[in-house]
Amino acid sequence: MPARASRGPCSGVRNPTTLAEATRAPSTPDAPRRAAPAPILAEPNPGPARFLLHAAYDLAWVIGIVGAAPWWITQCLRSPTFRAMAKARLVFVPLPRPEPARRRVLVHGVSVGEVKGAQALVRALRSAAPDIEVVISTTTETGLAVARKTYPDLQVVRFPLDPSWVVRRFLRRLAPVGVVLVELEIWPNFLRQSNRLGIPLAVVNGRITDRSYGRYRHFKNLLPQFNRLTLFCVQDEDYARRFRELSADPERILITGNIKVDGLRTGRVDAAPELVRLLAGRPGQPFVVAGSTHEPEERWIVEAVRAAAPDARLVIVPRHPERAKELVRTLAELGPAPQLLTALRAGEAPDPSRPALVDTIGELEQVYALADLVFIGGSLIPHGGQNMLEPAAQGRPVVFGPHVHNFVQEVALLERAGACVRLAGREELAPALARLLAAPEERARMAQAGIAAVEAQKGATALTLAALLERCLPPAARR
Repeated sequence: MPARASRGPCSGVRNPTTLAEATRAPSTPDAPRRAAPAPILAEPNPGPARFLLHAAYDLAWVIGIVGAAPWWITQCLRSPTFRAMAKARLVFVPLPRPEPARRRVLVHGVSVGEVKGAQALVRALRSAAPDIEVVISTTTETGLAVARKTYPDLQVVRFPLDPSWVVRRFLRRLAPVGVVLVELEIWPNFLRQSNRLGIPLAVVNGRITDRSYGRYRHFKNLLPQFNRLTLFCVQDEDYARRFRELSADPERILITGNIKVDGLRTGRVDAAPELVRLLAGRPGQPFVVAGSTHEPEERWIVEAVRAAAPDARLVIVPRHPERAKELVRTLAELGPAPQLLTALRAGEAPDPSRPALVDTIGELEQVYALADLVFIGGSLIPHGGQNMLEPAAQGRPVVFGPHVHNFVQEVALLERAGACVRLAGREELAPALARLLAAPEERARMAQAGIAAVEAQKGATALTLAALLERCLPPAARR
């Protein structure tokens, strides 16, 4: 279908293969390479005005913590999980000390998408610099679970809350020589304390959504102060322009592409035999996966599948697995009650005529491998969508709704390739599913187009790695 956006991840920029190519002036492609700006290892914004600004910010944290203390205490008493989260984010837990004679780099991803998206870069960093010890940090509970599963041989920690004394304790205990922030997870005191401790900061896979850009632009002269970051490795020129307009130093901005693409396996992925046995359904049965869904999309997809293809096997993977038991009750109102994956693993007999609910974390990629058609959640409601490149890389045709503002470049890429269908609203879901499930040749064409589109975008990791090693960990910054 026709594209609704004009740019993809590298639109208007040839795919650079070396750091030298990326750092040349765009108007003079044969000009000598510019020297990279030095890492920011000290306070770039001295003076009483900035001191008072951060003091007011800290005071706001104190007021918020004191005001919310009764609620926090109640939640800590009720829930061991919440209690562990609170202790970790306030840095009331031990943090791993750096290994002797190794440089530690903290790689932070706020949640599941960023944590998984950093895989290729983490592998490349560890391979290129064996003396570097990588520590992963994340914010959300699901991000923590996925990080521990994705990086079983690495230390995984919680990202701290942002009062200055909490951040300072976190950084001093963890003692990184550099911090890598995936996409754009920035907090004012974290930036400031990193500067004051001589820790260079880099944004990789950088992007700013329309909504975030509006907020940042409104407060750009106050917080979070983009001039505190040593390096911005961004996905495309549109994002580079936004960073420039937010007072980031243009010399520190490189267009490197989307590293998430490098972390995707393209082509066929073999699902675990157990998942095939429990979820695959009958031979020849159409198979629809609804991935990373949000309330009330699960109800809508059940209604749409039953209207479009009543004999189809439907597997739903909610974005937040803790909602699964509630969803069983909700969806039972529409027909046969769904089966939980954990119940199937416990011995319940699979029934392909009933929907299945995946109530575990970290298995979505393999569930996608079973699908004939994938619906991407978070897109029929104003959430902003979820990652549609993961199933497309496997050769799975993807369908999503109109609300994909968090993945504008990814959507444009797939639309240009003809590898997806974007719906105008919920009412188009059932007709689109019916049409595609009845058209195996069209699905096959979309599948090959998706694989080719993703493959063509690979290469961002090598450029990002070169920039990190040159600009954030030069010999002068190494310890």
